[in-house]
Amino acid sequence: MSETSRRKFLAAAGVGATASTVALATGVVGAAGAAEARRQPHSAQEPVLAIVDHTSSELRLLVGEREVVVHDRDLVTRILNAAGGH
Repeated sequence: MSETSRRKFLAAAGVGATASTVALATGVVGAAGAAEARRQPHSAQEPVLAIVDHTSSELRLLVGEREVVVHDRDLVTRILNAAGGH
């Protein structure tokens, strides 16, 4: 499977789950009393698929044809906590 096809498939399959997870993570932050994040004019204008590595602080974002790698242990922890476990 080509890289582009794989990304399109993953994006179609995971956008809803990712949006829910990120929304939950944001809700957890809001409940903790942290300042609410505001979207910037240059923020993504298309679906974003997040791949979270539970063994590190790495978060990969697939945005259209781009891949953005972010290292943010706190964000990774909040997303994993929001996603729950077994």
